[in-house]
Amino acid sequence: MNQVTWIWLGMSAVALAMLLWAEVRDRPVARGLAKATCSVCFVAVALSGSVHGRYAALVVAGLVLSVAGDVLLLSRAHRAFLAGLVSFLLAHVAYAAAFAPVSSRPTLLLPLVVATLAGILMWLWPHLGAMRLPVLAYCAVIGAMVWLALGVPDPLVRWGAGLFFVSDLFVARGRFVRPGKVNQLVGWPLYYAGQFLLALSLA
Repeated sequence: MNQVTWIWLGMSAVALAMLLWAEVRDRPVARGLAKATCSVCFVAVALSGSVHGRYAALVVAGLVLSVAGDVLLLSRAHRAFLAGLVSFLLAHVAYAAAFAPVSSRPTLLLPLVVATLAGILMWLWPHLGAMRLPVLAYCAVIGAMVWLALGVPDPLVRWGAGLFFVSDLFVARGRFVRPGKVNQLVGWPLYYAGQFLLALSLA
């Protein structure tokens, strides 16, 4: 990693600490600024790496779409949540397209991924209401992304995709099952760790 990358990582660590503080103190303005800053930082980390070729372009596209999703999810309005869900769905499509050509597509892990998603849907289903179809589509796409990532030789990709996936469980828990600060306090570090690992895969 070069010096510029380390600077962006340092800024993101400060922004994440501020985000967690804002969640605990319930400071919406500080939360919005910190979240936007931390999200922009993972794009900057990616751009400070080797942004050449199809893989890099698709990963950067996924990161930029994630920033859009992060901004949209700052609102608690239903339409903003739905738009944020679409942004993240497209981000996962971009990641999946990036991973597909370099993935071994591990057949043995596919049943495990499918079974995990089925269990998650069973947990969420009674709470989803009108959001059942959007969440079903989202689960299918993120499942494909994670499965392809598991076949990529680079451990940064495997861990990044896995942490992103786990962080989404806390988003779903907070939105549909049991709201509470614990979802953000656990979910944000997992989410940003995952995104930064994917960004660093370009280095």
